[in-house]
Amino acid sequence: MLEKIDHVGVAVHSVEAVKKIYKDVFNLDPAFEETVEAQKVRVVGFKIGGSNIEYLEPISADSPIARYLEKRGEGLHHIALGVANIETVLKKMKHTGLQLIDETPQIGAEGKKIAFVHPKSINGVLLELSQET
Repeated sequence: MLEKIDHVGVAVHSVEAVKKIYKDVFNLDPAFEETVEAQKVRVVGFKIGGSNIEYLEPISADSPIARYLEKRGEGLHHIALGVANIETVLKKMKHTGLQLIDETPQIGAEGKKIAFVHPKSINGVLLELSQET
């Protein structure tokens, strides 16, 4: 059911600053860059081994990432687990009483199906489920 840690999401004010650090220190360019309008976020991802680190910059003041930055500042936002069948996992989570932010998947970065689970249900960590499409 669980395939891997798909990515770690980090909230930042500027993905350009992050890109400069990765280029200057590791000589690494992003594996992907995109804007996810539905999430109101610009995403820059770096592939490291079998996982990604995704840096998330808000593109509007009402973005969830903008609110996160306002409350907590830059830093770890979520951990994403790669799953084979996101709908099945969401049903199991709901059945066991976990609080879901998304009861149905939406499309996220890299065209993946994603859904979030409330941190109150997962020991204070915002969890994202991610399925390759």
